Amino acid sequence: MDENTSSTGLALLVIRLQLLVEQFMEGLHARYLAWLAAPAEYEEFRASLAEASTSAFALGSQIVLIVLLVAVPLFLAGRRIQKSTGTAWRRLFLLAASAATALAIGFLVARAVATQGLPQQTLQLWATSTVAGWMVLVALHWLLLPSVPRDFRLRPGRLTVFVRDLSFPVIWAVTGLALISTLRLWSAGAGLVDLLGTGLVAVPTLILFGGAVWRHRRTLAGAVAGPRPRAAWRSRFARSWPAIVIGFIILIVANAQLARTLGVALPGGAVMMTALVVIATPHLDAIIWDWGQRGLQSPNISAVAAAWRQTARFAVLIVMLASLGALWATPLAVGFGIDLRHVAFDAFKVALIGMFTAFCWNLIGTSIERVSRADQMAAADHAAPGSNMPSSRLGTLVPLFGSIGKSLIVAFAILSMLVTVGVNVWPLITGLSFFGLAVSFGAQALVKDVVSGLFFLIDDAFRYGEYIETTGAKGTVEKISIRSVSLRGSRGPIATVPYGQMGKIQNFSRDWVIEKIALRVAMETDTELVRKIFKTIGEQIAADPELSPNLLQPLKSQGSTEVEDGTLIVKAKFMAKPGTQFPIRKAAMKAILQAFRENGIRAVPKPFSGDIEQRV
Repeated sequence: MDENTSSTGLALLVIRLQLLVEQFMEGLHARYLAWLAAPAEYEEFRASLAEASTSAFALGSQIVLIVLLVAVPLFLAGRRIQKSTGTAWRRLFLLAASAATALAIGFLVARAVATQGLPQQTLQLWATSTVAGWMVLVALHWLLLPSVPRDFRLRPGRLTVFVRDLSFPVIWAVTGLALISTLRLWSAGAGLVDLLGTGLVAVPTLILFGGAVWRHRRTLAGAVAGPRPRAAWRSRFARSWPAIVIGFIILIVANAQLARTLGVALPGGAVMMTALVVIATPHLDAIIWDWGQRGLQSPNISAVAAAWRQTARFAVLIVMLASLGALWATPLAVGFGIDLRHVAFDAFKVALIGMFTAFCWNLIGTSIERVSRADQMAAADHAAPGSNMPSSRLGTLVPLFGSIGKSLIVAFAILSMLVTVGVNVWPLITGLSFFGLAVSFGAQALVKDVVSGLFFLIDDAFRYGEYIETTGAKGTVEKISIRSVSLRGSRGPIATVPYGQMGKIQNFSRDWVIEKIALRVAMETDTELVRKIFKTIGEQIAADPELSPNLLQPLKSQGSTEVEDGTLIVKAKFMAKPGTQFPIRKAAMKAILQAFRENGIRAVPKPFSGDIEQRV
């Protein structure tokens, strides 16, 4: 039975493919025949112009006049807006006012120079197209010029040249679409419209646009790369973005031509808006990202305002998805009889929950970033040059609590979205509770690690950047999670130690450290001379401007309290800030050895155990 069903399904698929190929070939032949009839349809178009008491030359002259009367004020307004130093909202208001004024001028002139009917509608169409083309060009300048990060290396003027080269295919496309709309307004033949739309608009625009993008692919990649530091996926996406743009434009043109060949109605406005939304979104995201990073780093902007700036990126994503849904999902929903108002209302509530979740997430991230930066600045102010100052207790606990808070926010957001769309979440919550209870009984080691880590953090046993030693490992604290701590060893390896296995903790980075120096000298050595040498070296180190800030107690002699294998052991010690004792010890040992040579004090090496046994 299954084999028969599979064979029947495969046969139906083959039949459908054959019908589709036949329909495509028939449509292609029909388009070819329509193209052959284009000259005759052009003569019919000229006859329709004569019936309206006009001609192609007269109508073209009126179109040129309208375009000039609308384009010149727009050009002057654009120059003024570009030189304006006002806020972005003021510039946006000037942009809208300029477009409305130019459109009003075009409509008034169209009414004055043309008779009622199709000529007036044609001139109004060209006035509207001129304003729309100008707004697209302004959008290109606003999206591309500010979006290239300041650290992206470009030759001077390279971006301006790219915008200029990209403006030409935009003007060509807008002019071609206006021409096609004019022909349709005058009821021109389908063959003439198809021939001009394909050969004069679609193919040349694709070639011009693809050539401009490929010539300036590095500039376009920089426009979506965003400021540094950036994620690896963002860099890869930026490098691939020029090819994605070209492929997307090719796909749109090919899809439109395929739909025309198969006789399927494809809304040109929806396709154009889809292209604009998809292509503009990464550039707008890069602009908002840079704007948000400046707000995050500026001390004059509150954490709430900086979080709203970060959330604006999420808002752009929601607007993009809503636009694409309105363009393509709305007709599909109407066809299936779905209540759009109910779906739109639920989607709006889900979007609000997502926006609030993103804001809370960014608020926590902004707070953590600012606390960490303030902690680093405070540590840098109190630390000596070249020393590695550990974080404060607040700088250690805030990132951990921030991670927990983000996880809780995401969990509550998912549950809220499910409740919004009508899903009963109580069985899910109950199941998760029982699952958590089962995990707590079955994973006692995990519970032990979490509880032990909680008490370690409460006791302030260690912080970020401190050097500690546990039962199983030692190193600098680099990461603190809910279950374990990661220690970076002196040779580079990272040891991840669960809290339950840490045992006793020795912290070498708190308050102060005492460094002891032990030397073996001959039995006849004058210990008083050695004491004076240590005292003199201690005074010299205390007077050194590079070492003295880290020195808490100067180098002192501890005398000679041991005799080992006929050798006198002399000792000294000093107190320093944690992590800074090594350069002080190095300077002290260098000075001690120099002083021993100058005063004839002979250091005795420690004998090997084999030599001792042989002597015995």
